[in-house]
Amino acid sequence: MSLYALQKAIYVVNRDEATMKRYLANPADFSAGYELTGEEAGALCKPDVGLLYVLGVNGQLLMHFAAACGYEWNAYIEAMKQGIVTYGPVREGLYTTIGAQR
Repeated sequence: MSLYALQKAIYVVNRDEATMKRYLANPADFSAGYELTGEEAGALCKPDVGLLYVLGVNGQLLMHFAAACGYEWNAYIEAMKQGIVTYGPVREGLYTTIGAQR
């Protein structure tokens, strides 16, 4: 898995309006510029916020990306919850350890 590349792609989209427009115009072409797995590219292209969350994308990056893609706050939170239901626990990143530290 290439979590760094996935997060880098989202970071760049969040940071630059011209890049966001390029992403929105053709997500598949944009995604091809990064070394992503098929699953990661698919999640980025949809965008599937729930799967991006489960793949381990940082919440700060994901929150801004989701908003730019038209998710309002409650829909963003619900998408993350549904991501866990659909795809299982968070696989990588900071949030993988939270459930184990109870």
